Amino acid sequence: MRSLASRLLAVSDRPGSFGLPSVVSGTLWFLLGNALLGSIGVFVHEAQAAPLTTTWFRCAFGLIGLTLWMLWRGAWRDLWVGWRALPWVLLLSTGMLASWWLFFTAMHHVPTGMAVVLFHVQPLWLLLLGAWWLKESVSRQRLASVLCAMVGLVLATGVLQGKAAASPGSYGLGVGLCLLGALFTAGVTLVAKRLQALPVGVLAWWQCALGTAVLWLEPWQQGWPAWGAAWGWLAGLGLVHTALAYTLMYVGMARLPTARVAVLQFAYPVVAIGMDAVYFDEPLRALQVLGVALMLGAMALGERRNAAR
Repeated sequence: MRSLASRLLAVSDRPGSFGLPSVVSGTLWFLLGNALLGSIGVFVHEAQAAPLTTTWFRCAFGLIGLTLWMLWRGAWRDLWVGWRALPWVLLLSTGMLASWWLFFTAMHHVPTGMAVVLFHVQPLWLLLLGAWWLKESVSRQRLASVLCAMVGLVLATGVLQGKAAASPGSYGLGVGLCLLGALFTAGVTLVAKRLQALPVGVLAWWQCALGTAVLWLEPWQQGWPAWGAAWGWLAGLGLVHTALAYTLMYVGMARLPTARVAVLQFAYPVVAIGMDAVYFDEPLRALQVLGVALMLGAMALGERRNAAR
């Protein structure tokens, strides 16, 4: 078990993993992290806790898992990032917490499917911000891949088939919150790439530490979940969907160009939509299947272009 965990989570200590080129291993780790995140909806549904309370538990359990892992690796000294990097780390952590809060709040104003569509405008934000801030070139094929995947996302969520109707009075607010949350998430990704020299797990640790410290009053105000299965689902949110998933994603992002990250991010909604269909016994309609196929095709097209280089 120790050997397997070391190979899975200590991958940032060397250029590649399992003898694979850096970009290939980065793609695998990033996809695996996004695939894990795809099941988060099931855990949130089963936990049956208030949004901010759920966020606090996610941070708290994630902090426990990451702290134990850093101690186990003997890397606890790496948690201090230095005064120069500290403002960026705090900015990243604040941005991620803000994006979670914006998304949860938006779901009270627009249908869940529409919130997912709007929130996943982030790959397009990522391309634009990467070109502007990091001066990374964006090819026409890469832009076409992202736009194709976004069309697929709209179809896959089923919002065009009238699966839910938004509340007219608060629809505009919900749309704005989603777009702002997507912008925050894209910004966090770029900051993470800027801090790629930091050891793996450090960024996720600071994110969880800040969330635990800021939101600790929420369970007391909203009420603690009943002891039992709910705590298991909440622990999964922290240990699996935060400690493990974000570590894997940060490993991958450090080895990938921004444009490629933008396309591969659609693995998350693909898995999420599939998990919802299987777990909640809601078979996908024809247009939804077409949407999933478009997203997969867009990712394959982007990877094929990189493989040809």
